Amino acid sequence: MKRARAIAKADDQSIYMSWVLRILLAVTAIAMVMHATGAFAKAAPESFSGLAKKLLPTVVNISTTQTVEGREGPQIPQLPPGSPFEDFFKDFFDRNGPQQRSRRATSLGSGFIIDNKGHIVTNNHVIQDADEIHVILHDDTRLKATLVGRDPKTDLAVLKVEDADGVDLPQTEFGDSDKMEVGDWVIAIGNPFGLGGTVTAGIISARGRDINSGPYDDYLQTDASINRGNSGGPTFNMDGEVIGVNTAIFSPTGGSVGIGFAIPSSVAKPVIRQLIKNGEVRRGWLGVHIQSVTDEIAESLGLDEAAGAMIASVVPDGPAAAADFKPGDVILEFGGVEVPEMRRLPKIVADIEPGETVDAIVWRDGKRVTVSVEVGHLKEEPTQVASAPAKEKSGAREQEIEQLGLNVAGISDAMREKYKLSEDVKGVVVTGVDADGPAAEKGLQPGDRIIQVSQEDVTEPADVKRKVEQAKSQGRKSVLLRVQSERGLRFVAIRIDQG
Repeated sequence: MKRARAIAKADDQSIYMSWVLRILLAVTAIAMVMHATGAFAKAAPESFSGLAKKLLPTVVNISTTQTVEGREGPQIPQLPPGSPFEDFFKDFFDRNGPQQRSRRATSLGSGFIIDNKGHIVTNNHVIQDADEIHVILHDDTRLKATLVGRDPKTDLAVLKVEDADGVDLPQTEFGDSDKMEVGDWVIAIGNPFGLGGTVTAGIISARGRDINSGPYDDYLQTDASINRGNSGGPTFNMDGEVIGVNTAIFSPTGGSVGIGFAIPSSVAKPVIRQLIKNGEVRRGWLGVHIQSVTDEIAESLGLDEAAGAMIASVVPDGPAAAADFKPGDVILEFGGVEVPEMRRLPKIVADIEPGETVDAIVWRDGKRVTVSVEVGHLKEEPTQVASAPAKEKSGAREQEIEQLGLNVAGISDAMREKYKLSEDVKGVVVTGVDADGPAAEKGLQPGDRIIQVSQEDVTEPADVKRKVEQAKSQGRKSVLLRVQSERGLRFVAIRIDQG
């Protein structure tokens, strides 16, 4: 009997341990899944002191000096024309008037050392127009620096210190900004208000910010305190790697309100590399004018979603023209990189080395088409778009397009005179717009020219009416127009009035 009880007790313990083991394995599996999916919040660092001690020597203060011309002395008073005192005052101020004088102006910023050769990264606006540049290291060593190269489009510049023999130049390492997520901890180091090395901490508040500062805006937004003088300083991740270059703040007061912007390292690294190698940045150029793909445009083209960049016009003799890109094409992918929205395409193209041939995936005539193009070299001054000559047409009488809420007419001598149209215009001219109609909603005005409807050329009002009726019969809720106006060429998707 005792032996049977002992065996039963052992079996119970075995079953109990088995269940405990199963529960532990299940909890471990759930924890691993939650960690992999980011369900667990990362613990806040107990202290930033170790990281700050390591990184502070890699950050420098930048002092610039420039000559500013000015005038000093009394100014001639404003006198009415023909005043008897006019000649007297003119003679007096010609002899004793203000003289052109110059003064020395200084400004402060931040930067960071990237190699043992003395290369230092900062913002272009920190050193722009500077006559002299000095770098102050963490131990207060002051060194003269020269400009290696600068790139106004991304607001980056590279300097190099002189006479650095025997000087300790601890360098930073770049990290991958693409791996940073909203909520990740960061620290910023810089020279706010000229106070010297200052460390602040915060998190990534947002990614991909466009603040309309340039064509390649893709900023990291942080809430680490950034003030005047922090410009050009680094933002570090918790591994001590540079993942951003502090560039701008949003502030109604001029001081930090917790909204700072940093150029991501993914943008900065290729620019810095080219500045050191060439002294300038060579960017790829496609030679197209683009616009956003709205939901209405996507529906009119048969796209599943509003994505990509739509070509409004092609620059003559540019790379896109040579590769047979067409107005109305929607670029969905370029060089193997998806184009989720219009503003991403310029950066994708710019990152490609000029002269390289890449494939682009475009949406054309209701299907995906591959187009190969040799990327050109972007010049500082963009090439202007020239209008292609159009054939002379006999005037056609005005016709109402009820579904769009507008009237159109053929381009005749009378229309050219009325709307001040040049001899080489093409399409049909808008002569009237219903204030409550679909065309008015999209901003069409009398004098605008409709060049294409549903990506086909139109030469007379009947062409427009036929294409609109065709789109309506196909169940389309909108029709795509290519319009020429004072704002240039653009595509407009206009709702088809079903009434």
